[in-house]
Amino acid sequence: MQSEIIDKDLPLAESKIWHRHPVWFLDGNPTVGYSIQKLGVRLMFWSGADFGEQGLNVVGKKFKDASIFYQRVSEIDQEDLVRWLEKSKAIQWDYKNIVKRKGELVRLRCKG
Repeated sequence: MQSEIIDKDLPLAESKIWHRHPVWFLDGNPTVGYSIQKLGVRLMFWSGADFGEQGLNVVGKKFKDASIFYQRVSEIDQEDLVRWLEKSKAIQWDYKNIVKRKGELVRLRCKG
């Protein structure tokens, strides 16, 4: 179900399996993905720490990612997901070139 909503709301994104997980990329930059972990299904936004969303309560320590865990599909709030996907288009950090920049993140977009 998550993938259908992501595909619909990020129509310009390329989706592929990356590091064994489904990930969506905008202009080659990882934006959103999910993985199965011990705590449940983790929905992660690479630049989510800057979304200003309390629902994305697991914030990465080294990068700008934020995520949420789900135990059941019924827990997914579609309005939240759509809002986060909109923010993922507007707020992005350059993960695509992080290796070239030796771990330094540069902001790509910050709209609205």
